[in-house]
This record gives sequence, C-alpha cells and structure tokens, in this order.
Amino acid sequence: MSKFVERWLSIWIPIRDRWNDLSRPMQWVAGAPLILLLALLPVIKPPFITTTAVDFGATMAQVAMVALIAIGLNVVVGQTGLLDLGYVGFYAVGAYAVALLTSPASPLWDSADHGLFSGPWAWLACVPLAIIITGLTGVILGTPTLRVRGDYLAIVTLGFGEIVRLLADNLKGLTNGAAGLNNVLFPELGKSDAHPEGVFSNSNDSGISYGVWWYWLGIAAIILVLLVVGNLERSRVGRSWIAIREDEDAAEIMGVPTFKYKLWAFVIGAGVGGLSGAIYAGQVQYVDPKAFTVINSMLFLCAVVLGGQGNKLGVIVGAFIVVYLPAKVQGIEVGGQSLGDYKYLFFGIALVLLMIFRPQGLFPARAKLITFGRKVYSTARRVPDSEAVAQEVRS
Repeated sequence: MSKFVERWLSIWIPIRDRWNDLSRPMQWVAGAPLILLLALLPVIKPPFITTTAVDFGATMAQVAMVALIAIGLNVVVGQTGLLDLGYVGFYAVGAYAVALLTSPASPLWDSADHGLFSGPWAWLACVPLAIIITGLTGVILGTPTLRVRGDYLAIVTLGFGEIVRLLADNLKGLTNGAAGLNNVLFPELGKSDAHPEGVFSNSNDSGISYGVWWYWLGIAAIILVLLVVGNLERSRVGRSWIAIREDEDAAEIMGVPTFKYKLWAFVIGAGVGGLSGAIYAGQVQYVDPKAFTVINSMLFLCAVVLGGQGNKLGVIVGAFIVVYLPAKVQGIEVGGQSLGDYKYLFFGIALVLLMIFRPQGLFPARAKLITFGRKVYSTARRVPDSEAVAQEVRS
C-alpha cells in the first residue's frame, strides 16, 4: 500500500507544485478548458459517467448547488475552524426569502404587478435580497453566539437549524406550514414555441433540459463565489481566519480581533448559503420544511470533511461525491433495495475510514509557507526525489 501511495505522490506532487507556482490569472487560464469540459458533461453524456435511474442534467445541477453550499460552509468550518452543524438554516432562509416573494401561495404575494419583483426578472431580483437577508441572519445568530467555542458553538448552530425548520413548519400563516409554497418563480429566459415558459422551467425536458441550464447557472455562481472567497483568503481577513483556526487564544494575544473576523466568516458563509437556497427554490419551484432537516446539514458537512477542510476545490469534489454516487447507483438493486437508499450507511463508513487513514480529507489544504520552507530545506540538503516523496507520505 505504501509503494502505491509513493508512486501516486511521485506523479501528483510535481503537478501540484507546478500548479501552485502559477499566478492566479494563469491558474484560471489553465483551468478554463477543464471548466468548459465539466460544463459540457450533461450535454456530452459520457456512457460511463451519466446516470440512468435519474436525469443526469438534474443530478449535475444538484451537484453544483451542493458544491456552492460546501464552499460557503468551508469558509466557516474549514478556514475559520468554527464547527457549524446548522448551516442548513441559512440555506432554508435563502429559499424561503425567494419563495415568500414570488409564490402565489405566499401571503406577501398577490396578483398585482410588483414591477421588478414580477415577470421574467422576478427570481433574479430576489437573489440579492436572499443573500442580504441570510447575511443579516448570520449577524443576528453570530453576534450573541460566537463568543462560545467548540462543542458549545456546535450545539448552538444545531439548534438554530432546527429552529428555522420548526418555524417554517409552524408559521402556517406565513410559510403555509407543511404544505409549502408552490409555483415559485424562476428565470423566464429563452422563451420559444418549444419552451413557452423558458429554458429554466421544469417543463423543459427536451433537447438541453432545464437541469443543464440550472447546472450552468450553478457553475457561474461557483466561479463568482470562488473569486470573492479566494481574494479574501489572500487578504488580512483570510490570514486572520487561519490564525483563529490554528489557535484562537494565540491569535487574540497577537492582536487579531477574533470576534470580528469570526463574525465576518459567519456572515459570508450565510450569504453563500442564501444564494444556494435561492437557486434551490427557483430550480425546484417548491419549498417546504422537509428539505431542511438536520440530516441534510450533516451531508453538507460530510462534503467539506471528505473533500478536505480549507481547500475550496477539495470541497467541490466532496460535494460531487455526496450527490453523484447515490444517484449513480440508484438503479442498482441488492436484495430488492436500491443501493442509493444506503447512502447514509456508505457515507458513515467512508467517514470512519477517512478519519482513521486520512483525517485531513482527500484534498487537504496546505500551508504555503510550510511548503515553501520544506522546499528550501530539501534544496539545501539536496534531498533525492525518492526521499522527498517519502517525507510527503510521512507528513
């Protein structure tokens, strides 16, 4: 096993180092063909990758949405080290913000013309509001609770997620309770005789289906969020997050305003969660409390842990694993039961094995200063390549 790992690392490490040596613009240029290939997957439908039991385009749209959630949760958990078990609450707030403004079942909606908030641009106009509302929710939750740490913060955030779900279930006069809010508006773009409601409507199941269009919209949102979060990582804010994650007491002694930057992380993570919730509401066109359970929050956290906490691209891979694998095996039955129904069992086993053999995740975030120091040390000692690989395995 160790020889296989060494051989794999001998191939992967030079590729990773060459990638890290590129400037940010060159990394985006080099990654553009891969992004284009990923965007075309639901159109090409490779035979060994496409799903058979469920629509491949809809599956990839869900992958993009969960990847967006994982990036937002990674800001809180991976980069700042705050254990958030109720992130699904922000996801729910974003979804309900759009549904309450655009659904005919909402008490805030009537048949009158609402200008920008009605017609083909209604969903797009609601997205910034959803982000702002969830950001304010992050401030309201974070201001009194971020002074606690560790397990206490995990319990508080878990309670927040359940409070949001229970409020959505019991405030029947506002959220319509368990019946939910239906006919949520979506971008009415690309109308034609073949698609009278536009390409984003769930009635579009011919040609390039509605799932593919939502997948492309999700990729655009992911790229935008990666640019914002990536710039923050390389700023004073990102360095403060890392300092808090590594040792909050030491960071505070060194003059880092820890509460301020923890609140920053909470608000930014909440805003990204609100964006993903808005995409969910528009894609499904129906919002009810059943979609915002604790188990979904655990799946989002599972994507972050599997991919590698602190690594933006790693958590995207984790989101892909969490969504795609159950959909891929959905049509395979064992003993009269679909393998997709055992996803929680499989992910539980995968997490146990991961914590034993690779607790940092599949693609862990690397401290660039430490990596640079190791390179300098290896060069000074003139360490052979085989020994350098062995050092990587041990680390």
